[in-house]
Order: sequence, then structure tokens, then C-alpha cells
Amino acid sequence: MSARNIGIVYKKELTEALRDRRTLITMFIVPLVLFPLVSVGFGAAIAALIGKAKEETPQVMVIGGEDSPAVLAGLKRVPKIQIVPLESNWKEQVVNKQVPVVVEIPEAFERNLEEQNEQTILIHDYEGDLKSETAKDKIEKYFNDYRDSVIKDRLAARNLPVAVLKPFEIKPHNVAPPEKSGGALFFGGFIAYIVVFLCFNGGMHPAMDLTAGEKERGTMETILSSPISRAHLVLGKFLLVLTTALVTAALSVISMAISFAIVNTLHTKPIQAGESDTALHIGFGAALSVFIMAIPLAVLFASVLLTVASFAKSYKEAQSYITPMIFLVVLPAIAAMLPGVELNLKLALVPVLNVSLLCKELVIGTYHWNYIAIIFVSTCVYAAAALFLAVKMFQRESVLFRS
Repeated sequence: MSARNIGIVYKKELTEALRDRRTLITMFIVPLVLFPLVSVGFGAAIAALIGKAKEETPQVMVIGGEDSPAVLAGLKRVPKIQIVPLESNWKEQVVNKQVPVVVEIPEAFERNLEEQNEQTILIHDYEGDLKSETAKDKIEKYFNDYRDSVIKDRLAARNLPVAVLKPFEIKPHNVAPPEKSGGALFFGGFIAYIVVFLCFNGGMHPAMDLTAGEKERGTMETILSSPISRAHLVLGKFLLVLTTALVTAALSVISMAISFAIVNTLHTKPIQAGESDTALHIGFGAALSVFIMAIPLAVLFASVLLTVASFAKSYKEAQSYITPMIFLVVLPAIAAMLPGVELNLKLALVPVLNVSLLCKELVIGTYHWNYIAIIFVSTCVYAAAALFLAVKMFQRESVLFRS
């Protein structure tokens, strides 16, 4: 095995790759520009929409209530809602999102309260609509407070303490560190998803171009006629695909770390991890750990991409082979973000999913050294097997010269 020959092939392919616009876009533009625009920009837009919905004064229609003036008067005093006259097509207006909610107060509501008759207040809303949900929450809070005041008045009239109906409190106490609770786990899973996806995406174009692309251009025969062995040739190409995958993964981690650091600096209240008080961030140790675990995964991706692309006769055909593989990579990464999916011995042996779950733990500062060793070794074994297969494929004439 000649490292010099492998280096010659690698340098040659690297030089050509750096001249290719699509490779440069995949390696640099996507992780450094697209991710901050999509993640931080999208997050800021969502936060702005939620803030705007909370600050708006929604219009609310009321059905009934004429015989319950106290309730109606209290409803009109609810901050940031406006009671408007009821219209006959109120349901259609809710469906068309012209009116966020309509409150239906039962007939003789206050009298029935005095007689202690059971009754129900209906809040007609558009489930899933942000404005409707916000208005509904305000209305529900008012009626919950009103109900509590009625209960207290009834207890006071009988000289009974509130503890009669509420003899004890139930208060959960979260003992998990803030950086490891709430949305921090989802945040870690999201980081893992981005790294896995961009790592695979970063190697796609070079792998297709170095195999099917050269067949299409008619340069594969020229390369194979050189004095360099096919093993050295495929290893040189493999190193180029591995480089693009790792550079893309590394830049994605750096981009995410910088993006969230900038956002947290610009905002007086940093972006929060769910209900946690800890701002979303990626520490240097976590970023380095994620990158190290991405190395064997990148080797696996590069080997598989080269192997699959080598069967194609043209770049377009290679795309038809490799594009469906994105789902095989993305689905395990998405599964790692689901609640309840945690790292265990069985999942530690599942390719892609194991690294995704581990990266999620690493981002929040949890280091399971036994799982780290198992995942690193198993992924290296898978990567070595895939690389061995790639070398074997390049030694088969039927694969390289398909007609």
C-alpha cells in the first residue's frame, strides 16, 4: 500500500473539487450561510409571530350572557380582548379565522350558580391557529379565576377553609440540571440531525462526480490506465469524499455554535431550551466531541456513497440511486429527536441512530463512556466493511464499464 500514490490521487481530486462550484456550495455555503438563515432566522420569525399574537387584542363574540351581567362585565375587563357584537354567521367567521373565539354562556348562568346547578361554558375556537389559541387561553384563565372565586365564596359562607377542597398541593421538583432538561434534549437531537444530514449531503456530489461523472465524461478509462493501482485510486477518491463530508460537518457545528452565541448575545433574554433557564449553546468540548464521533460516520457515508455511485453509468443515474438514501439517513436522525428514544445497548449498534443519540447526549454534556466506546468501535467496523466493499467494486470490470 503506497501512501504516496494515494496522496497523488487525493491531491488531484481535491484540486478539481475546489474548482467545482457545486462542491464549494455544499461544503461552505450550505453550512455557513444556509443554516444560520434557516435555523436562527426561522426561530426569530416564529418568536416574533408568537410575541405579536400575544400583544394583539383579539375580537371575541359572546353568545348569551344577557341575564348574567356580572360575568359579562368581568369578561369585558379581561386585558387585551375586545368584545364585539354577535353575528349570525359566527361559526363561519371562526372557521375563516375572522374571529378567533366565540364564548357561549348558558342561559341563566348566574342564577344557576346561586342554585349550585352544574353547567358548561363553551369556547368555540379554531384548534391549531395561534391567534385563536392565544385568545382561548385568555378566556379560559378568566373563567378559571371566576370559578375559583365562586368556590371560595361558597366555602366562606359555610365557614370552611379552602383546604376542604384542596387538602394538599402537588408540586413537581425537577432535580435534573437546567442544561440537561426541558428542550435541551430536543436541541441536542436537532444538532445531531443537522450534523448527520450535512455530513451525508457533503459527500454526495463528490462521490457521484468521482465515479458516475467520470464515466459520463469518458475519463474513467484514462485514470484506470495509469500505473496507480485501483486500490490506491479508490482510496484517494474516498479520502476526497471523506474530506468534503467532514468539512461540511465541522462547519455546520461551528456555524450552529456561532449562530446561537450571536442570538443569545443580541437578546436580553436568551433563546431558551424549552422550560429550562439555560440558553441554547454549544460548548467547545461538546462541539469537539460531536465532530470526533462524526468521523467514523463520515467514513461510513463516504464508503457507501462511492460504492453505490460506482454502479451508475451517468451522474443523473447516480442521483436516482443516492437520493432515496437520504431518507435512510434522515429517518434514524429524526427518530433520535423523539421523546422516549434513549441510548441503550441495542440502539448503540444501529448505524446512524447510535451516533445521533450519542451526539444528543454529548451536546447537553452527558458522557456515557461505555456507549461511546461501543458506538465508536461498531461504527468503525461498519465503515471498514463499507470501505472494503468500495475497493472491491472498483476492481470489478462489470461495475466500472457498465454499458
